[in-house]
Amino acid sequence: MKKNYEYLTQLRKLMKERGLDAVVISGTDPHQSEYTPAHWLGREWLTGFSSSNANAVVLPEEAHVWTDNRYFIAAEEALKDTGFTMMPYDGPNPVDMNDWITEHLNKGQKVGIDGTTFSIAWTQQLEQELNDNGIELVTDFQGLDEIWTDRAPRPSEPLFVHDEKLVGRTMEQNVEEVMKLVKAEMANAVILSALDDIAWVTNLRSTGDVLYSPIFVSYLYLGQDKRVLFIDEDRLTPDVKAHLAKYNVETQPYDNVLKFVAELPKTTRLLINPAKTARALYDNVGCTPVFGGKDIEKLKAIKNPTMIENFNIAMEKDGVALVKFFKWVEEEYPKRQLDEWELCCKLRELRLADPSCLDESFQSIVGWNANGALPHYEPDAKTHSPIVGDGLLVVDSGGQYVYGTTDITRTIGLGNISPEMIHDYTLVLKGHIALATVVFPQGTRGAQLDICARRPLWEEGKAYYHGTGHGVGFFGNVHEGPHQIRTQEIPVVLEAGMTSSNEPGLYLTGRYGIRIENMMVIVNAMLTEFGQFLKFQNLTWFPYATDLMDITMLSDKEIEYVNKYHAEVLNHLLPLLSGDDAAWLENKCKPIKR
Repeated sequence: MKKNYEYLTQLRKLMKERGLDAVVISGTDPHQSEYTPAHWLGREWLTGFSSSNANAVVLPEEAHVWTDNRYFIAAEEALKDTGFTMMPYDGPNPVDMNDWITEHLNKGQKVGIDGTTFSIAWTQQLEQELNDNGIELVTDFQGLDEIWTDRAPRPSEPLFVHDEKLVGRTMEQNVEEVMKLVKAEMANAVILSALDDIAWVTNLRSTGDVLYSPIFVSYLYLGQDKRVLFIDEDRLTPDVKAHLAKYNVETQPYDNVLKFVAELPKTTRLLINPAKTARALYDNVGCTPVFGGKDIEKLKAIKNPTMIENFNIAMEKDGVALVKFFKWVEEEYPKRQLDEWELCCKLRELRLADPSCLDESFQSIVGWNANGALPHYEPDAKTHSPIVGDGLLVVDSGGQYVYGTTDITRTIGLGNISPEMIHDYTLVLKGHIALATVVFPQGTRGAQLDICARRPLWEEGKAYYHGTGHGVGFFGNVHEGPHQIRTQEIPVVLEAGMTSSNEPGLYLTGRYGIRIENMMVIVNAMLTEFGQFLKFQNLTWFPYATDLMDITMLSDKEIEYVNKYHAEVLNHLLPLLSGDDAAWLENKCKPIKR
């Protein structure tokens, strides 16, 4: 058994001492972050399974980890000999975690959670279901703190100011927009907990708190006559202090936030987003809480013209790095044995060679053949595969540039490629083009467009189960809400200025995977008697794999789209390249024809 089994035994002993019949362990932090600082990776420590979306449930005789379809295969492998088994949140046979917990407990029993790491909304949903069945929820169980002896410290890296000339908005403008929404929801103050919201409002960043994201651990209170950033003093440089002073923001230690909300005047109507705020903070509020604040996230999602202009700069820089990377792969592949981890390291090196790129936007996904069929496969120094023989290579990667965050996936062929691979690549490309070229009326939601990307696959009885598109932050989180393009209904209207990925795929377990991803921004298309229509405009500049296209499967319009896109790629990247790099790109962007 792995060491995680020992941790599980210790946790069960503690549960028995506290009179708990089940415990749910969160995979996130007090800010409901997708990517979690090491200090709060308790679920990963306990189970040995790393994922941006997973929760663990422990009972006296069994233990499970719930995750989504991106991680099914990885979870089954990681959880071997740990005492945990994988449970599916989604996919063909999903298991509802709350229902499962309720069904496996009896009236009068107790479930424990750490209320600092579960949102108000999630906790209320579980609590309601448990209460309906006579089961009690205990929200102050912090058992991991007692057995997790080698826990990492809380982040302490210094902050820095994100140049407001690049942002196109001052902090004051952001605060004013937020307070308009606060007032509209019949509140007079707001507590922001989501780290990307706070980074956006303040125009501050840090590269040491959250892996691959320049956000920082803090809380932000905005009231009619008081603004407070809850962050430890030793993290504030002179420039950051001057920036906060300019906008009348005082600071208090991070740990003061619970005491602060407990002591707010009774006349305060405090706006709280229940999906993004921890239950423990809510339990300490001493004034009148007002649930809402969803539209604050939308303010961040709608990028201004300065941001869009700078996104293009980031994408051009990214495109240069990718040209050098894929050219290097193709040159080295026939000479010697490459491996997935070497490619990850090379791509990181090429991106970070540009001083405006401070980090990758996530751990690169480099999957050769069967590993490419794992949508979120991440090789590392110990676990990776050699790139030998013939097949398909999937590379999903991105960078954190001060000009914007990038996210791109390309699939290329190395060696002899089968007709089936070419056929499947073309199906995915057709879906990618269909979404990229759709025109839609204002008021449309992502779920209404999702079929565009899936239809070519569905028509042949093929499918993928992850989302088709997600928002991308401006030097922020690579996954940004509130909008998405996916089969599940997300009740958020798509608006001009929102960014979205476009990433259909196909995954054949044990054989190969294919994914094609560009970043796009929504822009106005036309105004007619039927109202305003919108469309997508590409932000990503890098060629598709024309050698993997079956031209007979493409319509004239699809061929025209590929050729026009490649002409734009050349227009954006050729002025930044020279010599063999420029020649390589020109060859990849040659027009395709029947």
